[in-house]
Amino acid sequence: MMNYAYQQPSNPLDEFRRFFKQGSSLSMLILINIIVWILIQSLKVVLFIYNNPDGTAANTIVLHVLAIPAFIPALVSSPWTLFTYMFLHIDIWHLLFNMIWLYWFGRIFLEFLSSKQLVFVYILGGLAGALVYVFAFNVFPVFTEVVPVSYALGASASVMAIVTAISFYVPNYTIQLFLFGKIKILYLAIILFVFDFFMIPSGNAGGHLAHIGGALLGVILSQVFHLKKNSYDTGNSSAFFSNLKDKFQKKQQPWQTPPDYSKPVSDEEYNRKKREKQKKVDDILEKISKGGYDSLTKEEKEFLFKTSNKR
Repeated sequence: MMNYAYQQPSNPLDEFRRFFKQGSSLSMLILINIIVWILIQSLKVVLFIYNNPDGTAANTIVLHVLAIPAFIPALVSSPWTLFTYMFLHIDIWHLLFNMIWLYWFGRIFLEFLSSKQLVFVYILGGLAGALVYVFAFNVFPVFTEVVPVSYALGASASVMAIVTAISFYVPNYTIQLFLFGKIKILYLAIILFVFDFFMIPSGNAGGHLAHIGGALLGVILSQVFHLKKNSYDTGNSSAFFSNLKDKFQKKQQPWQTPPDYSKPVSDEEYNRKKREKQKKVDDILEKISKGGYDSLTKEEKEFLFKTSNKR
């Protein structure tokens, strides 16, 4: 079993500069979230100038346009919110918390998996969180009264998908936590999942349900990545499925000479045939001694060949 450890950069500021200059998928995801937040704050400034100092108008516009509603008719009329909500933050601390986790675990993710897989997990994790949120609010009676006015927003479900995906992909990877020392990221992912589960009765039930949806999707994708990696390790991308096929297919039995069910002969008959065969061989050998091998007929040559092979 291999153990991995995350190495903290010596100069965080320089590391951040290099990180955003690289233009990786991780930096692009973080930048999109930051840019969306800046645009929302800019909208608040504009509305403030036009006599709306508390910012409620901006929040209302953003929620109705970009956040995902729990009310299914509203969701049907704005299906794009399934994607836009996972890049949307209104509160600075919500954005900061999610981006730190995304940066931290995104870096670990890219040590073992590709940039395309990171974006794939982010998007699918966000979708899974949205579906769990909408499903729970429309099924469980405790949410009946708030369904028409409930909205979800934030990258938390996507980030949780990345956290659990890489944690279950490399469960022995360790990180250094302040006051706690070294801890495996798998344990950290499990702690976060348990925390979200027990916090469902709190005031942010929709958010915690979305986190759980993203986390479960991350676990599933980690197993998919494992299967894909194993198939590539064999040198053939289809080897995994070929191995499964071989296991379920019956091995073909080698060809065997069918048993001889003819009637057994007596010892007398067997000895008689043996004498006749031997006499024929002797006659052929005598003929060869007198006229050479070429003097034999085709039938005599075949008989001599078959007899010599049986000995």
